[in-house]
Amino acid sequence: MPITPYLNGQYFDPETKRIMGVAFEMTRVAMRLDSQAADPILAIIANKIIEFAKGGERDANELCERTLADIATDPPRA
Repeated sequence: MPITPYLNGQYFDPETKRIMGVAFEMTRVAMRLDSQAADPILAIIANKIIEFAKGGERDANELCERTLADIATDPPRA
């Protein structure tokens, strides 16, 4: 599932979008989530990855790990 629908008009170069998409998929799989677009946790994951990417992170593994750690520290509320 692509991260593009969650960008809300924010611009990232194609390579950064690709890296964020890989991190999004890695995080989704690590959390054993289905790829249903209506699942609110997917939006939370995407927003965290976007936030970290805006901060300059460009490594898919690091984006995934930071997102997982952030969610574990502050569990999302649906």
